[in-house]
Amino acid sequence: MSKRGPIYRGKNGISFYEYSSWAHRYKIVGSNGEIIYKKKKGYKTEEESDTAYFEHEKEFEEQLKKHNDPISKDISFKDYIISWFEDNYSSRIAFSTEVVCSYMIYDLLFPNVDYDLKLNLVTSAYLDEIFSKISKTVEYGAYAIRNLLIQIFNEAIKNKIITTNVVLDTKPYHRTKPKIKILNTKQLKKFLSVAQESNWYLEILLALFCGLRKGEILALKFSDFDLEHKILRIERQLVRSGKRKRGTTSTSENRVIEHYPKTSNSVRTLRVPDLILEELYKRKELVEINKKLFKEKYKDNDYVSCSETGQLHCLTSLNANITKICKNLGLPHITVHACRHMCATILLENSSSYVGENLAKISAFLGHSSVHTTFKYYCEVMDDNKKILSFMNDLFMVTA
Repeated sequence: MSKRGPIYRGKNGISFYEYSSWAHRYKIVGSNGEIIYKKKKGYKTEEESDTAYFEHEKEFEEQLKKHNDPISKDISFKDYIISWFEDNYSSRIAFSTEVVCSYMIYDLLFPNVDYDLKLNLVTSAYLDEIFSKISKTVEYGAYAIRNLLIQIFNEAIKNKIITTNVVLDTKPYHRTKPKIKILNTKQLKKFLSVAQESNWYLEILLALFCGLRKGEILALKFSDFDLEHKILRIERQLVRSGKRKRGTTSTSENRVIEHYPKTSNSVRTLRVPDLILEELYKRKELVEINKKLFKEKYKDNDYVSCSETGQLHCLTSLNANITKICKNLGLPHITVHACRHMCATILLENSSSYVGENLAKISAFLGHSSVHTTFKYYCEVMDDNKKILSFMNDLFMVTA
């Protein structure tokens, strides 16, 4: 397991917490006028880090004034994107997102860009030609790259390298929102009748009943459950981690690690249906048997979902098992995300029957980031959902 601690943004959006201290990123002007991004860490508080950040900003402004010629004349389109992505953006995003962005930049965008083109000479017409080529080869490629370039050019304007975001004048590309397939009640009962015989039944129920994400399910530990009060605390997820070689899409040291949840609101406490608790007891018994069977070979990290020897599951394992069940039964293909969607759909369709249940509360139940006005920071236990859990138990209970 990685020793890397939780990483999350501070309340002001300037500093971030990692490796048990506060840090921030700042800019300097290089000898050739290029913008170089750096990171300063080791601050004890967010306020201390924020204060130092503003001091760095003042120094950066002074450095810019010393360059009489516009910096944009000295930096190429490619070089600026590389500097922005490698020295700044890549360290602020998840590894999986970093890999996707590197593909967009190095495999889709750069092969279509003139090598020595200066940043300040890029035009909307030039970009339109590039987007047109990409759109014919990769679905939604032009849409994704255009949005990324808007962000990059806005950053260049903020850094006073250019004055206009020409990407905004290009032809917009749209992405059709993918439709999530869900099962009707009859199909779902059929699915669960087979799922209950698999090794992933508990994980599937956690997605359906509690709306947990895949990474949240796989990161659960027995200590996260309060069996006396029948509640569950979500406070971590499993994510893909690794290293990517600068300037390429090549990765190494790929592994699965614990990480802070997707958003601050993803840290939440939920009540757990009896059906899940019953399966949890069964899983605990199985784990204890495996501990005795494998003895010192068993790696005990208290995970609820793990291999016979306590090892973490691959991030694709749960979806692969769900796909297999659906295929064998001739059902529409669904994923863990679809199970979350079914959970939300059921709650929404029945919310009018239960006092206090509304869209905002359901969003909080699922750990979405758009529920700031519903609960205090870090959701409280949802005391008003007992009737819904009873309804869900009745709907999803698999009978022999």
